[in-house]
Amino acid sequence: MIVLASASPRRRELLTKMGIRSFTVLPARTEEPFDPSLPPGQALQRIALGKARDTASRVPAGDIVVAADTLVFLDGVPLGKPRDIRDAERMLRALSGREHLVVTGMAVLRGGEWRCDHAVTRVRFLPLTEEMIRWYLSTGEPMDKAGAYGVQGMGGLLVDTIDGDYYNVVGLPIAKLAPMLLWAGCDVFDERGGEA
Repeated sequence: MIVLASASPRRRELLTKMGIRSFTVLPARTEEPFDPSLPPGQALQRIALGKARDTASRVPAGDIVVAADTLVFLDGVPLGKPRDIRDAERMLRALSGREHLVVTGMAVLRGGEWRCDHAVTRVRFLPLTEEMIRWYLSTGEPMDKAGAYGVQGMGGLLVDTIDGDYYNVVGLPIAKLAPMLLWAGCDVFDERGGEA
């Protein structure tokens, strides 16, 4: 059985998009803090592995646990989920007309062994007018997303260019995840739908 250690509906959708027909969602209960002394990819892999281990402690040893953590980095500073609407507004103003990095760390764990990887995507925002910022805040979409936007939703209207993996910006770089699942015994390229 595949277990997704995340409550993110976007990650659930992306596992389904990969052709995985059957998986369970069991979000991690704890999360390690981001360690700024590490390179961003390594720090996020560490967080993802912590999530995977927490969830793995509550499922049978043979289950495959998938965990991920995504952050937006502007000038090297991580932008997580906004605390409130003012924080979301601050983030959107800071991102306006500028390039930022989206980094996702992933971990796949099975039977006490694991593999980790990460992806980095460059995203450039359009210059945002006051009207655009007010409109996007009014949608409520920014509130549960790193960097205060969701590229797969209405936030896609704010994005000028994407250099790298689009699915990484959504929250799960599926092309990098596929070989990790293969390692764990889940053949995502099998016609039975990635049964483990």
